[in-house]
Amino acid sequence: MAVTSKGYQGTVWFQREFAVSSKKRGCHLVTDEVLANVPEIANMKIGLLNLHIKHTSASLCLNENWDPDVRVDMEMMLNKLVPDSTPFKHSCEGPDDMPAHVKAAFLGASVNVPLTEGKLNLGTWQGIWLCEHRNHAGKRNLVATLQGALK
Repeated sequence: MAVTSKGYQGTVWFQREFAVSSKKRGCHLVTDEVLANVPEIANMKIGLLNLHIKHTSASLCLNENWDPDVRVDMEMMLNKLVPDSTPFKHSCEGPDDMPAHVKAAFLGASVNVPLTEGKLNLGTWQGIWLCEHRNHAGKRNLVATLQGALK
């Protein structure tokens, strides 16, 4: 689904919902998947991308895009902070469900990235992560909202 509308003084809004492939538990670099699913980014002179995940047991964040060990270490630390063995009351969806909700609350459901000359204006070592907190999750649905001025 894609929606586009023009705002005041040449401001354009665009929104697209898309799914990213199923991921194993852990932190995954998804910058390229976002760019592939939201080609309209290339048309923006200046603007903002808001990326939102429509799930409560996975999260999004900006972090290291070069060394994959950082993603492994982040998963290790999240598991130390919120172990599956914690005796949560909510347990009807399995032992990894409530810890997943806590981790998602810590990291958040949305990220904002500036857009400059048709590109994500990220730092040299920054990328968009999807953090999957469940052991056996399916595809995850994201909503990308662009606001800004076209080239």
